[in-house]
Amino acid sequence: MTEEAIRKTYQPEAAEPILVISQTGYKQGLYIQYFKRVIDVFLAIVGLILSLPIVAIFTVAIMIETTGPAFYTQERVGLMGRSFYVFKLRSMVKNAEENGLQWAEKNDSRVTKVGAFIRKTRIDELPQLWNVIKGEMSIVGPRPERSYFTYQFNSEIPGFVNRLAVKPGLTGWAQINGGYDITPKQKLELDMQYIDRLSLRLDLLILLKTVRVVITGEGAR
Repeated sequence: MTEEAIRKTYQPEAAEPILVISQTGYKQGLYIQYFKRVIDVFLAIVGLILSLPIVAIFTVAIMIETTGPAFYTQERVGLMGRSFYVFKLRSMVKNAEENGLQWAEKNDSRVTKVGAFIRKTRIDELPQLWNVIKGEMSIVGPRPERSYFTYQFNSEIPGFVNRLAVKPGLTGWAQINGGYDITPKQKLELDMQYIDRLSLRLDLLILLKTVRVVITGEGAR
């Protein structure tokens, strides 16, 4: 099914609110509405400052290994189905999708040597801290998917778009528990667990586990 056909099947922009977070309590409501954003901005600014030398080093490494720009943008689907563009360090060869959209796989042949390392350590996603500052993403939340795959998965898995009830994140419950090899159905189940239990305590737990994932390289592809 083409992206245009999938868009006709489901248009999140025209949909009614897809999820009302229930039984989370007044304190969690305040956290979601106010404190989470403050924490996001603070961590993103600190993260950008601290990561500048690292990003600069790998920008040069990418340009030495392959031709083409070191950075790229890619459309993703965010809060309530609104599209935005994420910023990433390029981990694949130039024109990796010249034959059409492809779901990244484990041991993907398109991934460069430098790309394999920055994927394993999640360094390729550091530029997305700018998306957090812009308010398009959160530090913690469901992984933002490309529009084509979002519409496709929703046509195959009822309720897949329910995960768009909160901002997507740099890391999340599904990312640390399922890694890259997780199926769309498993991703939805884990993301809905996160949304239902959303709290400062859970976000801190996810951040701590993310540090372990980065160090060990679990779930890299």
